[in-house]
Amino acid sequence: MPYWRLSSFYFFYFAALGSLLPYWGLYLQAQGFDATAIGSLMALIMFTKLVAPNVWGWLGDHLGQRMQIVRLASLISVLAFLGMYWVQGFWGIALVTLVYSFFWNASLPQLEVVTFSYLGKQVKRYSRLRLWGSVGFIIAVVLLGWMVDRLGISVILWAVLSMYIGVFLISLSVPEPAAVPHPSAQGSLLGILKQPEILAFFVAVFLMQAGHGAYYAFYSIYLENHGYSKSVTGLLWGLGVFAEVLLFLFMHHLLKRWDAVAILLVSMLLASVRWLLIGYFPDTLWVLCFAQLLHAATFGSFHAAAIHLVHHYFQGRHKGRGQALYASLSFGAGGAVGSLSSGFMWQHWGAALTYTMAACASLLGAFVAWRYMSPHISPDASRK
Repeated sequence: MPYWRLSSFYFFYFAALGSLLPYWGLYLQAQGFDATAIGSLMALIMFTKLVAPNVWGWLGDHLGQRMQIVRLASLISVLAFLGMYWVQGFWGIALVTLVYSFFWNASLPQLEVVTFSYLGKQVKRYSRLRLWGSVGFIIAVVLLGWMVDRLGISVILWAVLSMYIGVFLISLSVPEPAAVPHPSAQGSLLGILKQPEILAFFVAVFLMQAGHGAYYAFYSIYLENHGYSKSVTGLLWGLGVFAEVLLFLFMHHLLKRWDAVAILLVSMLLASVRWLLIGYFPDTLWVLCFAQLLHAATFGSFHAAAIHLVHHYFQGRHKGRGQALYASLSFGAGGAVGSLSSGFMWQHWGAALTYTMAACASLLGAFVAWRYMSPHISPDASRK
């Protein structure tokens, strides 16, 4: 079990996200783009997550050399991101974004399969590995906010590139896990996907991530418009992920006590509360702090419970494509729809209504989970 090498991969991968997601909208705004264009460019990152994990997941399931795929994808994403230093205008940035994010979004689902291969029957230890990704995100988002205030917006490019390079270098040190023979009788992937509870799961996670679209694309811009500095913005992002780290430390206890579907449901209900607080109380700092603490639920417990359910639903030769479908339909399709729609709503109807619609998406996801998933998953099965 290469604990520290896997942990380091998560650290650098999510440090890259901590450099990109909170500040990329600000970078694009500084280039003169309006809310619709920013939402569209952010959606491209999510759109490639709809396609890339499934392409690479299929290759991983058939070739078995998952770390080779992770290394190749990480290297090409570094080389492609260098194009950001030369391109200008919407279409130039869009093209570079499509290329680098297609390869970047290939690596994490494959690494997740590698991680679970090493964990074996100790699945509940996943959160102890994944929390290092949250630590990386916190360090990156807080430090970069301070740097942007002092060095200017262009430092964002250097920060993202350096984290991408870190991911590639760490990937070279992670060994390929030993191959495990697959059971012969597993059924087809399509047969698995036709099960009502699994269809409901994917609908629910899609809606949850669609609700996050306004947060990822416009939260930093929103805070800047209300007079907060980049340093305070970084601290608020960091506070949310700090709460997520604390949650990951105790997540294995929650999964022993509660059904994973119930955790998923409560996470989505709390997400709707969070978006309403952000949308209607932007000038009240303590409310924003409380809303950020809810990130422990809207990402931490939600993601950990979802990963456990994916691991339960997809076994053997379908493991890679199961992780890929989760990444693509939630963070990919859901994130893309959320970013695109929030850009349009932000431009025409303002922040409050945008966050209200995000809350509605999360509530609808909670209803789907309650109505169609709970009767089909027993507590013992969802904790396997």
